[in-house]
Amino acid sequence: MANTNQKKSALHEIPGISSPENVSNVAAHSIQSFRKKTPTPAELVEGILAGNITALSRAITLVESTNPKHLSQANEVINSCLSYVKESVRIGITGVPGVGKSTFIEAFGKHLTSLGRKVAVLAVDPSSTISHGSILGDKTRMEELVKDKNAFIRPSASGETLGGVARKTRETITLCEAFGFDTIIIETVGVGQSETAVHSMVDFFLLLKIAGAGDELQGIKRGIMEMADAIVINKADGDNIRKSNLAKVEFNRALHLFPTKKSGWTPTTATCSAITKEGIPAIWETILHYIKNTQSNQYFFEKRATQNQYWMLETINEYLKNNFYNHPEIVPLLEKNKEAVAQNALSPFAAAQVILDTYFKK
Repeated sequence: MANTNQKKSALHEIPGISSPENVSNVAAHSIQSFRKKTPTPAELVEGILAGNITALSRAITLVESTNPKHLSQANEVINSCLSYVKESVRIGITGVPGVGKSTFIEAFGKHLTSLGRKVAVLAVDPSSTISHGSILGDKTRMEELVKDKNAFIRPSASGETLGGVARKTRETITLCEAFGFDTIIIETVGVGQSETAVHSMVDFFLLLKIAGAGDELQGIKRGIMEMADAIVINKADGDNIRKSNLAKVEFNRALHLFPTKKSGWTPTTATCSAITKEGIPAIWETILHYIKNTQSNQYFFEKRATQNQYWMLETINEYLKNNFYNHPEIVPLLEKNKEAVAQNALSPFAAAQVILDTYFKK
């Protein structure tokens, strides 16, 4: 016979009043009723022109969206802002990871805002090729600049873009200029010689270097060095000042090996410390000198016109690529031929031709 007097566990719960719901239905309904609805393109444009930073952020999010439904809305916002775009200076800043790009941009940006300029920083973070995620930690690293009322920092993931520039960075520049920012800084991923797309959307291209990294001899190679309008050796402080000055001399010699630029500008070299702020004001003076020279010889305006043509073609290429890979008849055919190629039943070139013939016939 079972023992009915067995003691119950100390963890035994005595039935009582049931716990209340964690969220009140009344409160939830109230929050939903007051939650702002998704703004229309016209409302976003109105907010941007009125200086509403939230409207600018939401418009950039719309532009960066990969949802096909958002494409027409994004184009409407951009086209509406074009007539309100204000004159600005576009600066591209690149360099290998660890060179101190974020620290430099914060020091440089604070200097510009102290002069009364409005600065927008479009920071492009690398995306993982495995998880496709991105840290987007630039606001954390620029903790002083992010609190400046005359500055705006927008981190974006590079995605699959080889050049290290976010897919919609060019359109974001337009929105920021319509908002009223007169200085646009683009911080790129900094992955080597493939880091060239930024050159096609900025007025001034700044390459950051550090002394003692073993890349001084890279100066004699073409590529990213040849496109630089200025080379700045960062972290020139403490015991590193002497090494930085020597690196400056080496890079200066290397620059003289390159042919004369169409702009008529001779690239400069300089040293600076983003920590002590030494050399930061001189860099801005160099940029202003470049802008003045290239505007006087008309190269500044010719370059922008060429850039606009380039981005028109890039937009066409992107549209065609997306249309191809999302075509309802191409998607299954692509998977079928990928399997055939993997099994060596079909050569990659023959498989590609089959898919392309099908696409163009459709």
